Amino acid sequence: MKFGVVQFPGSNCDQDAYFVLRDVMRVPVEYIWHQTTSVKGFDCIVLPGGFSYGDYLRTGAIARFSPVMEAVQEHAARGKYLIGICNGFQILCESGLLPGALVRNEGLKFVCKFVHLRVENSDTPWTCEAKEGQILRIPIAHGEGRYVADEETLAELTGSRRILVRYCDAEGRYTPGSNPNGSVNHIAGIANETFNVFGLMPHPERASEKILGSADGRILFESIIKTLRSG
Repeated sequence: MKFGVVQFPGSNCDQDAYFVLRDVMRVPVEYIWHQTTSVKGFDCIVLPGGFSYGDYLRTGAIARFSPVMEAVQEHAARGKYLIGICNGFQILCESGLLPGALVRNEGLKFVCKFVHLRVENSDTPWTCEAKEGQILRIPIAHGEGRYVADEETLAELTGSRRILVRYCDAEGRYTPGSNPNGSVNHIAGIANETFNVFGLMPHPERASEKILGSADGRILFESIIKTLRSG
């Protein structure tokens, strides 16, 4: 089992993701430079948060054309695992690996705070260590995190249970105040058709140790590690 964390110019959560995987979860992990053209040997790749290429043009729009992304897309097409966190989620949508788009927050302001997430589907490689309906407390930090998609896409995501986590309040209710960016249907994270690609705006790597205020993010890492070990 080996994880890889892609480093784009402007990434600022790559070291956080690397630290959690190496020092908290204690699994093999290496950095993958954005100019790399092969990702062979990696079982799960992480597209981390940050501001890849300065978020010029549009979040994730330039990173989508980075040399490494062709190899990342081939990696996903082979059924191997890929997770995009925050800016990584934006890159997944820009590259067509996940449907929909991430646009400016409803309030047009950068939001950085802890939020609550409800696990909608626990029968996936990314959430198998959680219970369905479980509430997680994980931080967000983004200015363009509002998920949008057309009605057909939303119906497909809902019907195939590909919405893995939604924003909620501490009791698991979907209230206007619990949706920090105005995402349609409170969507915080989705998977592709085969569930080997997962994108979410909240930062589990920033909530994997109690000293940081929450260790709920560990559940997502524990899930994919369990999946790989049983695989």
